[in-house]
Amino acid sequence: MQTLERLDGRALAYIGIALVTWSSAYAAIAYALASFTPGEVALARLAIGSLCFAVLLVVKRVPLPARRDWPVLTLLGIIGLTVYHLCLNTAETRVASGTAAILISLVPATTAALSAIWLRERLSPRTLVGLGVALVGVIVVVLTSGKDVKVEPMAAMVLVSVLACSIFFVGQKPLFARNSMLGVTGFTFFAGTLGALPFGLGLPQALVHAPSSHIAALLWLGIAPTFIGYIAWNAALHRASASQVSSFIYFSPPIAVLIGWVWLGERPTLLTLVGGVITVGGVVLANARRRAAAPTPVVATPAKQS
Repeated sequence: MQTLERLDGRALAYIGIALVTWSSAYAAIAYALASFTPGEVALARLAIGSLCFAVLLVVKRVPLPARRDWPVLTLLGIIGLTVYHLCLNTAETRVASGTAAILISLVPATTAALSAIWLRERLSPRTLVGLGVALVGVIVVVLTSGKDVKVEPMAAMVLVSVLACSIFFVGQKPLFARNSMLGVTGFTFFAGTLGALPFGLGLPQALVHAPSSHIAALLWLGIAPTFIGYIAWNAALHRASASQVSSFIYFSPPIAVLIGWVWLGERPTLLTLVGGVITVGGVVLANARRRAAAPTPVVATPAKQS
């Protein structure tokens, strides 16, 4: 089946589901880290997600990807899931959430660069300007939302997560053309879970001593941001280009601020709202499609009489 390389309504709906679920993950990770190590959180999250994928693949009778793609998918799962979650969880033990939000927002630009090199996706000047404008908006949102932002050596772990995430997004794209989207996603999760296993060997003992609320946080991470979020994201990636879809990650910090406003009563400042508007404008600019030029009318020339 040929991939639709455009942002239609269904792709935007998938992106919205992914962003809302992913935006809730930061708080859940921080909450779960009170009882579990970063490796245990990563293993639990990926294992729960893998279990959900296994059930889904069996129920829907989705075939696994072609055997020739297994080595690449295994590598992508370890890089994009094991490395990503281990580094992000470890960084969240030291790095302020505002700092992490700014650094994670480098994913769209990194993905766009990798897409241009790896997939030969053409990036127009409008797209590049839009990505830059959206990043400025994200920085304004974080700096004015009352979150502590400072330089930390541990921030380098977040940068590793950014690169791993971008490789994961771009690397999967060609495989969707010859494999089922669910099969590709499920396989990478199986590989990512096995990769995280050595880092979470103490998980069974930690579950015995952890309060039920922290265990519930792990369940939420495994089901909502992981299982539902990644399915929705890859469904969008299956329909549009990697650079287009990833640009919407810029919406994550503003969504997190909005969630804090509604759930926790943390009122954003006027500058925070302005930053949100700038972010939206940048994403719209990056994904705006140039209007096709009107075809030049062809005037028929009367045939010469011989």
